[in-house]
Amino acid sequence: MLLTILGCSGSVPGPDAPSSGYLVEADGFCLAVDFGSGVLAALQAHRDPFELGALLFSHLHPDHCSDFPGLFVLRRYHPNPPYDPTGRKLPVHAPGEAPDRFARAYAESAEELARVDLAEVFQFHALAERTTRIGPFEVTAARVAHPCEAYAFRIATGTASLVYTGDTGPCDVLPELACGVDLLLSEATWQHADERPPDLHLSGRQAGQLARQAGVGKLLLTHIAPWTDPHVVLAEAREEFDGPVELARRGGNYPIGAD
Repeated sequence: MLLTILGCSGSVPGPDAPSSGYLVEADGFCLAVDFGSGVLAALQAHRDPFELGALLFSHLHPDHCSDFPGLFVLRRYHPNPPYDPTGRKLPVHAPGEAPDRFARAYAESAEELARVDLAEVFQFHALAERTTRIGPFEVTAARVAHPCEAYAFRIATGTASLVYTGDTGPCDVLPELACGVDLLLSEATWQHADERPPDLHLSGRQAGQLARQAGVGKLLLTHIAPWTDPHVVLAEAREEFDGPVELARRGGNYPIGAD
């Protein structure tokens, strides 16, 4: 399994730093996880967007999904696509309101909204707390603590495993979901000393605590806001977890397991 960081800036894009977006690959299959501001451009530096096998959305806040309308334009209006996107629709696994939310993000008026049909090139699947087969991956979705419908994911093959927390405050499901995984891709939006509502995001220290409780192989910190010092977040995580800890970097490639 290979993880590529397309974007890892938290809450908003930063200088030369797209918002959340990740590419997970195994057996020639490309799964995009989240698709925030700047991710479509970053994806094109690594793969042809038509190579995507599926999209997976943790939730529908803009920093995790705002480039989706651009992907619709590419699939719907590209003059010379490598295949017919209307006959080979891209599966999109997302919270149930995604089709309406994305259509409204694309349409400029009520008149256009009445005409737009994202289902021309996408096939939507509503997320729920279950395990779903997506290409070579078994994807387990778990609801997490966030102000909207939001999920963390365990993405696994027979020889590799990854957990992505999405956006969440501390919650009971995470240690079990992440138990023993090769890589924990955890948000660490701010420093622990910051006073923040508990159901919004993890701090660096809380990400480290989660990695220790779950006994993961490696911790990769992501979704660090541009106003947060990443080195402070990294130091806090390392105080809690004595395994390998790194800051996610845009364009970084991370082999996972034996795939």
